[in-house]
Amino acid sequence: MIVKGLTVGLLQENCYIFGCSRTRKAVIIDPGDNARAILRLVDQQALTVEKIINTHAHFDHVMAVPAVRAATGAPFLLHRKDLPILHDVPDRVRLWLDMEVDPIDEPDGFLEHGQIIEVGDEQLEVRFTPGHAPGHVVFVNHAGRQVFAGDTLFQGSIGRFDLPGADEPTLLRSIHEQLLTLPDDYVVYPGHGPATTIGYERVHNPYVGAAALQK
Repeated sequence: MIVKGLTVGLLQENCYIFGCSRTRKAVIIDPGDNARAILRLVDQQALTVEKIINTHAHFDHVMAVPAVRAATGAPFLLHRKDLPILHDVPDRVRLWLDMEVDPIDEPDGFLEHGQIIEVGDEQLEVRFTPGHAPGHVVFVNHAGRQVFAGDTLFQGSIGRFDLPGADEPTLLRSIHEQLLTLPDDYVVYPGHGPATTIGYERVHNPYVGAAALQK
């Protein structure tokens, strides 16, 4: 399999390209900004992008979606419950970055919990993980023992829960039920910051790890 990541935009968001080394088919996960750099990496790897799949629709994760969709013709997929977040992107960009951006077109389809996304010979399992955003999902690649976690679980932290549509108890439950049920050696590729592992966060994370449970 092929896993390539690049950090984009003012909020330093991690975009990932996940592909099949035999078929050269790929998906782009969370194209948040700098479409040119994302597409350059796709070309360097000689990949064909079949889908754009988003963990959620906060502006720092979707601002490159229109350009990437136009360049590749790939459909854009999102969980239906994050549509209000997608519709709010222009207002949020104006508030956070003092910039004007066009609304992002509606998704071409919707992600569902338990769905399997085929990427050539590889697979990604969709898991519904609300709390940071109402329609947040993560993508689990069991063969590679890795999870693309968006803004749920970070190295030593968790996603913000003070944003519109966010909720702390829901986020904690999502992490415990959908992420910490994975084996310790699964690598976590988050939406911001460095990669970590389920095992490390199970022990050391101050919000959901062993220390938190003892408080």
